[in-house]
Amino acid sequence: MFYRGDKLKQVFLKAKKTRFGIIASNVVFDSAIRGIIQGYETQRSDGLLQMSSGAVKYAAGDTKDINTGAQMISSMVKLISAQYHNSGVGLHIDHATPNYFDFIVYCIENDLVSSVMIDASKEKFEENVRISSEVVNIAHKHGVLVEGEIGYIKGDEDEIVSDSELYTKPSEALEYVKKTGVDLFAASVGTNHGVTKGAKIKLKLDLIKEIDDLLIANNVETGLVLHGASGLTAKQQTDAIKNGVVKINKDTHYQMDFARTAQAYWEKEKDAIVKPDGISEDDYIMDKSRFDPRKWLILSEKAMQATVEELVQIAGSAGKSILL
Repeated sequence: MFYRGDKLKQVFLKAKKTRFGIIASNVVFDSAIRGIIQGYETQRSDGLLQMSSGAVKYAAGDTKDINTGAQMISSMVKLISAQYHNSGVGLHIDHATPNYFDFIVYCIENDLVSSVMIDASKEKFEENVRISSEVVNIAHKHGVLVEGEIGYIKGDEDEIVSDSELYTKPSEALEYVKKTGVDLFAASVGTNHGVTKGAKIKLKLDLIKEIDDLLIANNVETGLVLHGASGLTAKQQTDAIKNGVVKINKDTHYQMDFARTAQAYWEKEKDAIVKPDGISEDDYIMDKSRFDPRKWLILSEKAMQATVEELVQIAGSAGKSILL
């Protein structure tokens, strides 16, 4: 089932109240969408799919028309998720910087998304507040949730690049949430975008708790978001959830699943499309039963499905869909 903003809000409220996390998975094409949604359904867990600026450009093809790409991804998410009834998913715009303001508005007004992230974290604080507030005002009129951020997360993800990290100050987090009214807040606590190893990440989990406690004490309790989480250990993720995180973003892990599975298939089945040494051109016949793209795409889908099933188990959301 597809969740619009009102249902997605229920998901995050339940997650925060009972302290489990929702896995937010970045997608680009149908194989990822299908595999990940099937993983949520198998585990009877709600989830969130995310599309970045790079994803919508890719989806549109050579035109790179972001509105067309968003329409395509949204349509696939809605159609595929409509088949399932033990879980629900929303669709989120991930890391939309201020230059994508019109794109955010387009997706909101055309009922393409359940939630959006305005990432004005590289702007001065007051400008970040101003831009984020403007997005909140538009989104809330259409029942769409908004995520905002303060601080830099090291690494790169599509067009978001930072060579350094800047930890979020709790006092600024409180001021930002109060002034903007965002529904979700992404704090910079030491995670990295891209390929990382959790044991080497200098996470400040106490900072998550400090921010959460401060927001609660000032009656502006908000779901906290953990970005750059693909390299985190299971314990790091569960500890973050205990400290107030309700949304954990995953992207790189799925890309590795897809690439690794496809590579393994073609290392084994290379002769289906490439003539082996020692065989003449006259004797060699390509094997359509093995080079049919569906043969290896389904393996990559199943790999991504297995990953999301493992992730929801770690996050504690298995069996906790609001539909059950």
